[in-house]
This record gives sequence, structure tokens and C-alpha cells, in this order.
Amino acid sequence: MKIGYPCVNEAMDCSAANTFRLASYSDERLVAAVAANLACLRRLLEWNVAQGLLFFRMGSGIVPFGSHPVNTFPWQTRFGSEFRALGQYIKAHGLRVSFHPDQFVVLNSPDAHIVRRSVEELVYQGSMLDLMELDGTAKLQIHVGGLYGDRELALSRFAAVYATLPAAVRARVVVENDDRLFSLRDCLALHQQTGVPILFDNFHHECLNHGEPMADALRLAAATWHPTADGVPMMDYSSQAPAERKGKHTVSLAEELFRGFLAELHGLDFDLMLEIKDKEASALRALAILRETGLAGPAPTGPVPPLALPPAPGAPPKGKRQKNSHAA
Repeated sequence: MKIGYPCVNEAMDCSAANTFRLASYSDERLVAAVAANLACLRRLLEWNVAQGLLFFRMGSGIVPFGSHPVNTFPWQTRFGSEFRALGQYIKAHGLRVSFHPDQFVVLNSPDAHIVRRSVEELVYQGSMLDLMELDGTAKLQIHVGGLYGDRELALSRFAAVYATLPAAVRARVVVENDDRLFSLRDCLALHQQTGVPILFDNFHHECLNHGEPMADALRLAAATWHPTADGVPMMDYSSQAPAERKGKHTVSLAEELFRGFLAELHGLDFDLMLEIKDKEASALRALAILRETGLAGPAPTGPVPPLALPPAPGAPPKGKRQKNSHAA
């Protein structure tokens, strides 16, 4: 069993999502941002490996405007060797990585423009995994999408668009049950139509279900994964934030709830992505519990890379560094 956290190490002094505003796009800015993002991603993965955190969800913004028409720069060629080196590191250290494309990726939208942009984004993110030369166990995690007043039509529209995806993308896509619209039962119906594996979210299942006990839900979701083509089933884990609206993720790992969840596995093997606000802090606590219960290997030996690098000569203090602009 592998455990990890998504996108950002809260304690690290670099970001793998450096970007800039669309209005200031240039090839030079793009090259600088991608180079910085890939360098930070490598540092982040090295730190995770040293800790034994072997599952990581990479952020979508490694290549700014990666699927946007403005970006015509051949970044795949320019950074091909860097992506291959990352993939070699990932494979050599038994890491598993994935992407969770942004909310605008909605395959079942009735709007053809949204569908086209969604497919382009999946192709972009899948191409990064291809450049890393990773197999189909590195996944693209998406939701079913919108209900649009007709559940059956919404599911069939997803199935129709899914069938048109490039084979390399289709082999990576997994669908997640959500907390408001599409339950595990809906995702199972979609799996029957398409064969798409279900990435199970325990917290979403607690919010929206049809009475399936957790142990049964885990078994049903796990059965949708092919053991070699898809690998060990992936899932998201979280719990309810106390005294907050229903569906709000907890800030920190609730250890007793986590132990109770592990008891529901009954021998099933999952790679667990912790969707918890304090990210690597809770992932390390969860990993300690897995080791205590024999569900994860012992801690690695050897030095742990620093979370922060010494500042370059003449660099401003950390608190005064210029913040990255977000894409407009």
C-alpha cells in the first residue's frame, strides 16, 4: 500500500506550478516557468521518496497554458529529456503519480466547446505521463460531470465522449464518485458501459450513497481495476471537518477514523491519496499508522533532502520574494 498527498508540499520553498498571466505570455516566460516547475517537482519527489511517501498527485500547471491555443511552443521536444529523467526516477523508486484535471474538464457537458477543451486538457496532461514513459497505471482522475436534469442522459453522454478519446488517454482515465451528483452506483453503471475504472472516494461515499456499507463499496470499486493494465486500485481518503458544512474536508488527519477505515479494507490493497488540508503532515502521520499495522514497509534509511535550499547570494529574504502571478 502506498500513501501520498496532492500537488503541494506545504513546507517546501519552491512550487511546481509557476505561471504567469495570459496577457504576458511569451515563449521565454514559458521556458523559464517549465524549467522551474520541473526542477521543483524533482526535489519534491526526492523528498517524498526519502520519507516513504510513494504516491503523489502532480499539479496540472507544470506547463503553463499547456492545452491553451496560445501555447504553440514545442515544449514536449524542448523538455523531453527532463520529463524522461523524471519518469526514470519515478520508476526506479517505485513511485506512483497521477493527475486530477481541473473542474472545467467535463466530458458530459452538452456544450461542444467545453467538451473539446476538456479533451484537449486530458490529452495535454496524458502527454506529460507519456513523455515520462510511464505505463497505464499512472492515471488521469476526473468526475462524471454535470447532471443537466437527466441522469441517464448525462451518463450516456460521458460514455459517448469517453469512447472518442485517444487510446493513450482512455487507458489512463479513471472516474471518481462525488459527494453531490454521481454516486458509486452511478459510476458502476458507467463502468458497465465503458470499462472505466472507479477511483473510490470514501468521504464522498459517506456524503452520497445508496446504503452500501464501506467494506462492500471498497470491494465493488476495487473490482473495476485491471490488475496489470490499471495497477493497484487508487482511492481518495478524507473525513468530515468538525463543525463545518457537510462535505468539507478535515484540516488534519483524524487518526481514530483512519484506523477504523483501514479495518474496512479486509485485505484489499489500495494506493491512498489523502485529501487533507495539511497535506504532507497528515500523510506522514498516516504512513506511520500503516507501518504500525503492517500495511506499509519500514522507513527508508539515508539522508532526507532539505525542504528549503540556501538562498542564492543577493536573493531577498523568503518572506519578501515576489509571488507568482496566476493565469488570467
